[in-house]
Amino acid sequence: MSLCSVSGIVAAHVNFADRAGEFRAAKPFNHIVIDNFFEPQIANGLASEFPDFNSPIWAEYNNPIEIKKLSNKWDKFPSLTYSVFSYLVSTKFVEHISSLVDEKLYPDPGLNGGGWHTHRAGGKLNTHLDYSIHPKLGLERRLNIIVYLQPQWRPEYGGELGLWEAASDGKGPGDLKVQISCTFNRAVIFDTSQNSWHGLPEPVRCPQGINRNSIAAYYLCDPRPGAPDRGKALFAPYGDQSNDPEILELIRRRSQVGSAAAVYGDKK
Repeated sequence: MSLCSVSGIVAAHVNFADRAGEFRAAKPFNHIVIDNFFEPQIANGLASEFPDFNSPIWAEYNNPIEIKKLSNKWDKFPSLTYSVFSYLVSTKFVEHISSLVDEKLYPDPGLNGGGWHTHRAGGKLNTHLDYSIHPKLGLERRLNIIVYLQPQWRPEYGGELGLWEAASDGKGPGDLKVQISCTFNRAVIFDTSQNSWHGLPEPVRCPQGINRNSIAAYYLCDPRPGAPDRGKALFAPYGDQSNDPEILELIRRRSQVGSAAAVYGDKK
């Protein structure tokens, strides 16, 4: 039995040490996909606790490069969701997931940028690099974990998480190499520090009442030599946006700590 499964939260087959070789060999940057990540009753319970899309608890990003809602407010999490996030930032879980990178990792108990995420029809997230240095802790962001929690999701709704290789000139994403569908109770874990361009720039196509729901948490390490000092996500234009000066200015402002908040949209 894996270290994680003792809790009864993560499924018994999840053993990060056994998957470390697969993780480190993956392209275009280190990642793994783990299906049936949570024990079934946990996954179903998390899905049932997910808030309604129109709930007032959400912060909303609504602009041409990101259309989504999120919430990381611990006081709003129902009991099971609270317990699961508590486990994901626990010493036991962080030690276990650290085996993927063979380096000491730290949790982010504040869930900066993490928590509940949701997209309805039309939602999207341009290809981007995540922030590199945590704005409050000063640590380097190293791993993301995302777990999809919509039991009714179907492939025709789109919403795949794309992973891009870096462009040869190092100035943006190159070719799309991997697409990962939003299968219920599927976890995706990836290294955010390897020029890791990712996103879902094509608007999702789910019907009304079925949203692309997920939870996310992030893991940090001591800053390494040469780590970028990026304090906000860096987005790339998509499609015709490449020739739109307003979009390029939006991306510039979104990437700066001092100006990003002004372009989020309705972020409460």
